[in-house]
Amino acid sequence: MTTSTQSQPRVAASSEEKYPAIADHGLIGDLQTAALVDTHGVIDWFCSPRFDSPSIFASLLDRDRGGHFRIGSAAEAVTKQLYFPSSAVLITRFMAEEGVGEVLDFMPVDHPETVSDRHQIVRIMRTVRGSVRFALECAPRFDYGRQDHDLELTDAGAVFRAADAAVTIHTPITLERIGRDVRGEVTLSEGQTSAAVLEAGPLVRPRTIESDALLGMAQATIDYWTSWLRRSTYVGRWREVVQRSAITLRLLTYAPTGALVAAPTVGLPEQVGGERNWDYRFTWVRDASFTINALLGLGFVDEAAAFLRWLNDRIVDEAGADSGPLKIMYRVDGSTDIGEEVLDHLEGYRGSRPVRIGNGAADQLQLDIYGEMMDSVYHAHLRGLRVGHRGWTHLRQIMDWLAANWDRPEEGIWETRGGRQDFTYGRLMSWVALDRMLRIAREQGFPADIVRLATERDRIYEQLTKRGWNPQRGAYVQHYQTDVLDASLLLMPLVGFVSPTDPMWLSTLRAIDRELVSDSLVYRYDPSASPDGLRGHEGTFSICTFWYVDALTRTGRLDDARLVLDKMLTYANHLGLFSEEIGLTGEQLGNFPQAFSHLALINAAINLDRALNENLARGVAS
Repeated sequence: MTTSTQSQPRVAASSEEKYPAIADHGLIGDLQTAALVDTHGVIDWFCSPRFDSPSIFASLLDRDRGGHFRIGSAAEAVTKQLYFPSSAVLITRFMAEEGVGEVLDFMPVDHPETVSDRHQIVRIMRTVRGSVRFALECAPRFDYGRQDHDLELTDAGAVFRAADAAVTIHTPITLERIGRDVRGEVTLSEGQTSAAVLEAGPLVRPRTIESDALLGMAQATIDYWTSWLRRSTYVGRWREVVQRSAITLRLLTYAPTGALVAAPTVGLPEQVGGERNWDYRFTWVRDASFTINALLGLGFVDEAAAFLRWLNDRIVDEAGADSGPLKIMYRVDGSTDIGEEVLDHLEGYRGSRPVRIGNGAADQLQLDIYGEMMDSVYHAHLRGLRVGHRGWTHLRQIMDWLAANWDRPEEGIWETRGGRQDFTYGRLMSWVALDRMLRIAREQGFPADIVRLATERDRIYEQLTKRGWNPQRGAYVQHYQTDVLDASLLLMPLVGFVSPTDPMWLSTLRAIDRELVSDSLVYRYDPSASPDGLRGHEGTFSICTFWYVDALTRTGRLDDARLVLDKMLTYANHLGLFSEEIGLTGEQLGNFPQAFSHLALINAAINLDRALNENLARGVAS
């Protein structure tokens, strides 16, 4: 049984189809960087040597200037795509009139914890029926298309050399020069194979590659992933979906530090043609914390511990006074140089401009990150991953700062650019932060200003239940100066702030049911009713839908929760991957694949599965 579903038959793209759908991609990676491969065998996004490095292929953001690397059928063909079971080895199949061919794409995982400036993409062509003519096109565009390069051809491949980067193609296929790019073709009969290996990094000469060696690399990569996945403890109802999400989270992890990027891409729009286009190749403290909970839920304790070490190092850092003792995001190595820049020379995905690199939200004040951070530390504490003296000392300093600063206007979880507000979710998670700090201090006997922390925690509770609650709406609202609903408040019962049967909470959930839910999909809020400083609209947020599943589960609406989850899974792409948002007609929107979406899927599936099992144990049908 495979771990992914096949795509629907589709004819090769015509010249009029300038950009593939966001969903028409699979992800490969080596735990330091990653690449997207579309359903026609085009690598249209790849950065090296890290996730947050400048791109080498970026035709997903500009067909003409971005660069690409295609291997596929030279004739018109129907394409399908799947992953080799329980792995990150991607198979793209081409069904042409003369035969059926496949391209296996993968990035070897070799000592991933050691920082490397050299990365390989292996592309193996093989014909499984009849005869297939494969075409190869390689057109790198270094530094987001801003650097020119020289090209050298040899009998064993090609070298593309820019000012401070190089790409080598190792292949037995005869290549011809097309300007500064290369093209080649090879016809393979049933049972025959060929290959091309892209090597990015310090300059190397093209060399002869042996088929047996490449097939051995493929098997070693499969073995790595299947061995890693066997460590998962999840055996529930949505096993294949959860496993694919776990592999995706692992692919988005920078192994040398344990940090997880929010997504491997830049500038994929929340609204096609709009300006909501961001760079997500960084590590958010919020995402890190939710991810630790998901990894622990699946039994990946070592990965959770590595992420905790990364988080602990950030706790030690000193950030600017206005944005608090923690930044909201960091680069994968922990640095904070994330200045935002517009790439005016790129047209953007289907004309969605501007294309931004870096992220101007990095210096925002977002109070919720302290709650998410402390909640993950507490969950790790319950699993035996205890904080040490050094870490506790810095946590005390941070919680002292939060106790003095929780009642400040902020930008909030959605990183709005319309001015600071008294966001309810920020106050909620500030309550969580102080509450979890108190629990660890009491359970471990650690020193802390218990009276002050408890006093401020209780002040937040009293303020939230008075000012965050809108009696006219019969619901908790986005911030104190509005009556707009916000899907982030679906986490209120999950973090223990309210009882799942509290009438105020049930009334809030009913209001969200009415106003933010569309065919099980959940909008994060209504930007027309609560201006966020940006033009345009957006789709439903995938993470919010999975939070909705969790909220329904905890409220006891298990049939509703199961239906919502199963419906949501129909919006995944052909490989089980999710972007950030789902558009009106079911299309994937935003950066892809999105770690936040997949970690929320994991948590929702684990919690719903547990609740259904508890019902079965009580003799209640599920």
